[in-house]
Amino acid sequence: MIDPHLKAMLDAMEQAGFALPEPLDAKALRTMLDAPIPAPPVAIAERQVVTIDSEGAPIPARFYHPQPGSLLPLTLFFHGGGWVHGTLETHDRLAATLANEAQCAVLSVDYRLAPEHPFPAAYQDAIAAVGWAKANAARLGVDAGRIALAGDSAGGNLAAAAARSLAGDPALCHQLLFYPALDAHCAARSFEAEHPGFLTSAQMRWYWDQYAASGNRRDLADNPHASPAAGAVAADTAKATIVVAGNDPLHDEGASYAEKLQAAGVPATLLSYPGAIHGFASMIGMVPLADEAVSAAAAALRGSFGE
Repeated sequence: MIDPHLKAMLDAMEQAGFALPEPLDAKALRTMLDAPIPAPPVAIAERQVVTIDSEGAPIPARFYHPQPGSLLPLTLFFHGGGWVHGTLETHDRLAATLANEAQCAVLSVDYRLAPEHPFPAAYQDAIAAVGWAKANAARLGVDAGRIALAGDSAGGNLAAAAARSLAGDPALCHQLLFYPALDAHCAARSFEAEHPGFLTSAQMRWYWDQYAASGNRRDLADNPHASPAAGAVAADTAKATIVVAGNDPLHDEGASYAEKLQAAGVPATLLSYPGAIHGFASMIGMVPLADEAVSAAAAALRGSFGE
């Protein structure tokens, strides 16, 4: 089953000749997929480019504030793209929408990409971004005591990995994961089917191989900094909202991770959209199902901040 609005969009793309490069190649994927979706921009009171200082290298970022002058909670957002592609621009509309609807500031982080910068580069950038945001909270006009981590797909992986590593930090109040990549084994049942949309099972396995310094995703499968589904979860990990799409190889590992968090005593809510495809949250303003999912996710964020 696929949502009719999404099916119409996929049919139009197919008729226009859209197809991923074969074989998959990082440069070709970036050329094809790093152009933002043609859609109306999302207005927000403040957008500004900032630079996050880190030991690895300066990290470009974009800061969104819906109420300049007001002290608001902060969400750090990590974009998707299989750790290989994706930019601040491709996820600008989603980041701005979350800021507006959750009534929080958002810091969108342009972490280093594989294969040029394999694991742990992106993970280290995510951790560095949290520390930088806390240290610069006063300058940004945000509440350093109310911070959430969010991301989609590979960005959801980074948000989940950082949440696990920073368990027990009282400032971290939520993790919002849109169809996250969580398990380098890529062996969940939803990997067995071919799903319509923007992500195939083979493609996801390829992304994991690019993320691994060895070129073999299995080398990351037991490391919770790379595969958040691995190992035990601390009970004081930030509570979670996990959004999954029915037509997505990553569906089952997202659902399983919600159960794993719950079993560890971590409050976790699963928002499941059977008619959705991987990446659908970025289609806000174009597909009603995306608007519904992002609004529900933003409400969860807003609730976690105590607003």
